[in-house]
Amino acid sequence: MTSEILDRVVVTLVRARNSNNIGAAARAMHDFGFRYLRVVAEYAPPLETARSAVDASKVLAEAKVFDSVADAVADCTMVIGTTAAGNRALEHPLYPLAEARHKILAEIQNTSARVALLFGSEKTGLSNEELSHCHSLLTIPMHQHEEMRHPSMNLGQAVAVCLYELIRSEEIAAEGIREAARGEEIERFLERFREVLDKSGYLRRYPANAREAQLRQLVLRMDLTTEDVPVWMGVMRQVLWKIEQEQKTP
Repeated sequence: MTSEILDRVVVTLVRARNSNNIGAAARAMHDFGFRYLRVVAEYAPPLETARSAVDASKVLAEAKVFDSVADAVADCTMVIGTTAAGNRALEHPLYPLAEARHKILAEIQNTSARVALLFGSEKTGLSNEELSHCHSLLTIPMHQHEEMRHPSMNLGQAVAVCLYELIRSEEIAAEGIREAARGEEIERFLERFREVLDKSGYLRRYPANAREAQLRQLVLRMDLTTEDVPVWMGVMRQVLWKIEQEQKTP
């Protein structure tokens, strides 16, 4: 797999607490040929103390820190979250790693596609709000022990396993090139969609159906392309104009 293809995969660590775990993730990225690390944190993590990042100083030096998941994935056409699953109720399609691999490879063959792999906090994983940015989830199949606690991997281990699965074969899924809408386009669409729902009175009448995370998932399931977004934005502008005209009519 070429470096150009690998560069379309963005490893995104959300609320990672331990600098050594961040270092281990960076080391795995370096070892498997991935370069782009993003960290979502309220406060800038101490990347310089990541002693486990052997030979991965360049990955850490070029890592970007963001305040929110939305900002971190704004340029991505696909966002896949990782989860140990367990007994947690999920509202997303969930794929074992080997199956998710094919979806990721099919996406990054698109010359302008960028895929974000989201890894949550070592302690709590990804929150429901953070999951709302994901198109789907992947899980690493693990042996089920007799203990009640569902097994999960250390952050660095999970990153390494996922990246190895992506590079273990040169095979790229032979699907047609498709310009999927980026995260920033989705957020712009969502803002206008919410405005339509508000002006039409839907938000007041059905508030239970209009939670932000719920609406974002509804939009993601539309599987919009970058060409779809301006068309839909035009449609919604026309709807808003019509609503405003009717409200002006005595």
